[in-house]
Amino acid sequence: MTSRTTAEDDAPTSRHRPLLVLGKITEILDAFSLTRPELTLGEIQQATGIPTSTVQRLVSNMVAEGMLDRSGERVRVGVRMAYWAAAAAKGVDVLTLVNPILREIRDATGETACLFREEQGYRVCVAVAETRHALRREMFVGKIMPLHAGSAGRVLLAWNPPLADAVLSGPLEPFTDATVTSPDVLRELVAQTRRDGFAITTAERDDGASGLAAPVFDSASDLVGALAISGPTIRMPRPRCKELVDLLVAHAEQLTRTLGGRHPS
Repeated sequence: MTSRTTAEDDAPTSRHRPLLVLGKITEILDAFSLTRPELTLGEIQQATGIPTSTVQRLVSNMVAEGMLDRSGERVRVGVRMAYWAAAAAKGVDVLTLVNPILREIRDATGETACLFREEQGYRVCVAVAETRHALRREMFVGKIMPLHAGSAGRVLLAWNPPLADAVLSGPLEPFTDATVTSPDVLRELVAQTRRDGFAITTAERDDGASGLAAPVFDSASDLVGALAISGPTIRMPRPRCKELVDLLVAHAEQLTRTLGGRHPS
């Protein structure tokens, strides 16, 4: 009787133990991001709160299985993961994945969230979750805008050098007093966007409107598009835009990971 009771007590624990381990493995993988692609064991422990001995054991096993790669004292997500991610993303419609993320951004910020792509020398809105405020910037799927004005355009130029060269070689039409019309100035701002990993602009295309954007990449490290938040400057002055950067970049990284993507090295 005692033996049977002990076995029965142990059974639920053994059945659930793998789920707990998977949870910890997920936490470890989630500690990495496009802005923090390499971490030490100590940094992983701080990010996850998992005991140090457990982190050491799990990381060692994850390295052995190719889920993580080790370089000296630092580890990063393993190349093997890219094969799995690519298989998962193959045939998946990007817009199917992005629309829930746009709604999350809209609900968290109260402002309009969009995904822009470059098409024939312009930026085009391909997905949108509109703000519920009555005062809003007009935005709809299919809206065509210039590449040289606005945060989304700056992101699309920053990770597409041939496109940037083409745009900067032609005249830069002014739309407002704040539109950047100097190729040299815009080239430096595009370079700054690539260094920062995001762009913030105010009143470059429309007076009284602000926006911020971050890049999304696919499994080949190619730019998928620019994830953006936009709204009236009265609700989105530059300090407010800066407050939203972490939220936007986190969602752009989430979409990149979902696509099996990776940031260009």
